[in-house]
Amino acid sequence: MLTTSRPGDVPAPPPGPDPSGAPKTAPSASSPAPLLDPRDPSNYVNREVSLLAFTSRVLEQAKDPTTPLLERLRFLCISSTNLDEFFEIRVGGLKQQLALGGTTPGPDGLSARDMLDAVSRSAHALVAEQYRTLQEVVLPALATEGIRVVRRQDWSPSQQEWVQAYFDREVFPVLTPVGLDPSHPFPRVLNKSLNFVISLEGNDAYDRTSGTAVVQVPRLLPRLIRLPDAVAGGPHDFVLLSSVIHAHVGELFPGMRISGCYQFRLTRNSDLWVDEEEVDDLLRAVKGELQGRNFGGAVRLEMPAQCSPYISQFLLDQFALGPLELYKVDGPVNLHRLSALYDLVARPDLKYPAFTAALPKGPSDIFALIRKGDVLLHHPFQAFAPVLDLVRQAAEDPHVLALKMTVYRMGPESPIAEALVAAARAGKEVTAVVELRARFDEATNIDLATKLQEVGAKVAYGIVGFKAHAKMLLVVRREGGALRRYVHVATGNYHTGTARAYTDFSLLTCDERITEDVHRLFQQMTGLGRVVGLTKLLQAPFALHDRLLELIDREAVEARAGRTARIVAKMNALSEPRVIEALYRASQAGVPIDLIVRGICCLRPGVPGLSETIRVRSIIGRFLEHSRVYHFHAGGAELVYCASADWMQRNFFKRVEVAFPVEDPAAKARVLEEGLATYLRDDVRAWELLPDGRYRRLARHAELPPHSAQDALLAALAGPPGA
Repeated sequence: MLTTSRPGDVPAPPPGPDPSGAPKTAPSASSPAPLLDPRDPSNYVNREVSLLAFTSRVLEQAKDPTTPLLERLRFLCISSTNLDEFFEIRVGGLKQQLALGGTTPGPDGLSARDMLDAVSRSAHALVAEQYRTLQEVVLPALATEGIRVVRRQDWSPSQQEWVQAYFDREVFPVLTPVGLDPSHPFPRVLNKSLNFVISLEGNDAYDRTSGTAVVQVPRLLPRLIRLPDAVAGGPHDFVLLSSVIHAHVGELFPGMRISGCYQFRLTRNSDLWVDEEEVDDLLRAVKGELQGRNFGGAVRLEMPAQCSPYISQFLLDQFALGPLELYKVDGPVNLHRLSALYDLVARPDLKYPAFTAALPKGPSDIFALIRKGDVLLHHPFQAFAPVLDLVRQAAEDPHVLALKMTVYRMGPESPIAEALVAAARAGKEVTAVVELRARFDEATNIDLATKLQEVGAKVAYGIVGFKAHAKMLLVVRREGGALRRYVHVATGNYHTGTARAYTDFSLLTCDERITEDVHRLFQQMTGLGRVVGLTKLLQAPFALHDRLLELIDREAVEARAGRTARIVAKMNALSEPRVIEALYRASQAGVPIDLIVRGICCLRPGVPGLSETIRVRSIIGRFLEHSRVYHFHAGGAELVYCASADWMQRNFFKRVEVAFPVEDPAAKARVLEEGLATYLRDDVRAWELLPDGRYRRLARHAELPPHSAQDALLAALAGPPGA
């Protein structure tokens, strides 16, 4: 059974010892709390509000003095990009739903209008806290380390002279001011681009007096500019492009008087919509939609806090936005641009310590290594290199006949993509199931699909109506006169960058039952036919949801019979209503349930008569928690699955997903400890979800050394640089 207690923890009633060390009070047997209806809307946390709460927890890392300083800046910028995507996708979708008359409430009972109102309140508070953190916490701390973003009013005469020359040389030639009048209408504004609106007084050369102009800043210009040592006041002085333009905007309008100059940024709905049943070529359709992504419906306007009410209302009217969709900020309108400091400043003492991801012990021949037994990898603590080796060696090995792979996110200039191309050129049978609708990676995946087709690989775009989100690689090799299949399945993407920043599990195996299942799945995704039962893997959209409900209900039966029961699961999001209902019923039966949910969680834990035995925590740390692990006591069988799927409706019903069992005793023990138990002992980066939907930083154990799961895994699995 999974053990999560730390030495010195106080034993507790059935839910087990609280990882914080505090005993958990169970309901009295003589007067149990009345059971509540699991389907009551009040028992669900709103999905959008929960997602904003996750972004707030990311922001808290920027305020944590124990986080290295440049990492604090990075967390601040991540919270900003998370919020951008939230508006582009979630708010954009809600506004579209409202415009189309969609009023069906979600499991929490809120309509689209209710959700937009709730989002507005939370998002305005979050933005205000982001800029307070920037101005009062992060920038002052950076300045004490000699890292400054110098404001216009603080430029020295020599700095002003250098900035003037930089503007004349690098900026002025590529700016195009647009004076607004009947022959020059308001220009189309790109999504999330930097723009200026300028108020002018006086007549121009053509005697025009419109009084308003717009300057759109090309994306090719760097937003953060390092001041040279000759004029810098410290070792790392920078100026913002927006400050450079603001200081010299008058040169764009000679003879006119500038009465106001304000930067602004517009966020647009960026979700793509393609009617897959009505198009003949999905690649061409997605490529066509990408061209319009930058000009979707407006959802948010950002402007400086000191902007005049007249100008802000003028822009709101231009974009058909209301006052609640205006976000006034105390600083640059795009915080993400400050993330460039992280790479521009060579201060390793202000960053997380470097480490070397560990390699599995065994032969360098990846096929020989896998034949010795299943290889479990825990990224980024262990290297992604064995996965690369499998693809590269397969591409070069004359005994390999075929490679099949799913592609959701792979990144540009991917070494895996290069290996697939090389394999196809070598005459091997290469099949790639490329998901063209991987959000914000569509263009990269289109390029990859095109390259593979050009070298003769077979490319499929998944299944109409379902995103191909499963992570699978199949290699067919001739050995001793017979064919043997090798498989890689994982919780994360084939992206070498995220493999260094996301926590994920990978399994390399030649187990015939698993390899046969993967073969059947590829046949299903590229061909036609009815659903074929799988031996080991659980597949969405056909079996995964039902099997999870069955496993949850089985734990409830065990608990009601007085036998040991236990559920522990780790995922990125939990929102599917029927799974939440099943978890509530299991808790009402007395099943101890621990959930490690990084982001969205619509379940309310610890509610008397509903979820008293459920605890939910979120871990926010150096690496993005991305692995999905499900554990059920199952009458002592201790079932463990790793999966590509979160417990969300889209994953269960609108995506092709795979959960794979971990059955090797040593590998299972590792997943239980590394993927679950150590996170339940975390009292450094852990947040607990309260019954009212709020999160609270978990208190550290007073009598024990602090325990960070990610730090412990680094110490146990990885090594220092060069190790």
